[in-house]
Amino acid sequence: MALRIRGLIPLVVFPVIIFPLVIFLVQITTAVRCAAAEQPPEKPRPKRVLLLGQRPDGHPKSTHEYMTGVRFIARCLQDRGHLQVIVVQADTPWNEGPELLDAADGVVLYLSEGAKWLSEDPARLAAFQRVAKRGGGLAVLHWGMGTKEAAPIENFVALFGACHGGPDRKYKVGDFLISPTPLAHPVTRGLRPLNVHDELYYQLKRSPSIPGFTPLMTTRVQDVEYPVAWGWERPDQGNSFGFSGLHFHENWRRPEYRRLILQGILWTLKEPIPEEGLTFEVDDKDLALPETTAPVDER
Repeated sequence: MALRIRGLIPLVVFPVIIFPLVIFLVQITTAVRCAAAEQPPEKPRPKRVLLLGQRPDGHPKSTHEYMTGVRFIARCLQDRGHLQVIVVQADTPWNEGPELLDAADGVVLYLSEGAKWLSEDPARLAAFQRVAKRGGGLAVLHWGMGTKEAAPIENFVALFGACHGGPDRKYKVGDFLISPTPLAHPVTRGLRPLNVHDELYYQLKRSPSIPGFTPLMTTRVQDVEYPVAWGWERPDQGNSFGFSGLHFHENWRRPEYRRLILQGILWTLKEPIPEEGLTFEVDDKDLALPETTAPVDER
C-alpha cells in the first residue's frame, strides 16, 4: 500500500513521473549538443582595407594618379587573402571618413599632401589613432606622406613612422638605383636592386628613437644613402609601411614596384607572403587612365 501524506501524492508516483522526464531531458540535451557539434564553425569576417585616393591635384597627367592607382591596387588585392577591399575618393571634407575608418582593419593613403590632410580634421585624426590603437595596418605612398607645413609632421610620424614634411623637405626627380636592405623582411621578398626613373622623397622626418622601424629600400643621393621605403612594427602591435616613390603612374608597370608596394600593404594587414615573393600580373586596361575625374566611392 502506498504511503500517503495529507496534501501530497503517493510516493510511488514519483518514479513514474521523474524517471521518464530525466530520460527525456538527457535526450534533448544530447541532441542539442550533437547538432551544435555538426554546425561548421563561423568563418571570420574579411579584413576590411580602405584604399583612399583623391581627384587630380594639379600635377601633370600621368603623375599623382591617385584614383587610378588605388583602383589598380584593389584589382591586385581582390584575390589575395580574406580581404574586403574598399576604394574611396577621400576629398575634403570627407565627412563619412571617421565612420569608415572605425570599421576598417587597414588603410592605404595615396592622396595629396596626406600628412596635412590627416591632421586638418580632428575627428579624422582621432579615427586614424583608433585604427592604430587596435593594431590596424597603415600604408602610405608618395605625396600621401607629405605636408608643406611642419605642424602635421608629429601626428603623422606617430602613426606611419616617417613623413616627407616641412619647408626643408627633400625630393628629387631623376634616375635612381633602389636596393633592398640586407636585413631579411617579408616586404622585400623576391626583390633585387632596380633602376627606375621617379621622384623620390628622401631625408624623411622620423623620430630617431622610434623602436621597430626598419628601412626596406634605399637609394643614394649626393653620395648619401637614404631609406625610401620602410616597415614599422608599432608598439600597439600594428604594422605601418611607406614608400616615397610612385610619382609617375607608368611605374606601376614595373613588376618590382608592384611587388614592393603590394607586399608592403599585405604585410600591414598581417597576410602571409611567400619566401619567393608574390607576382601580380597586369594588362594595359588595368593601368588605363580615365577620361573623367568624377568623384568615386566604390563601396
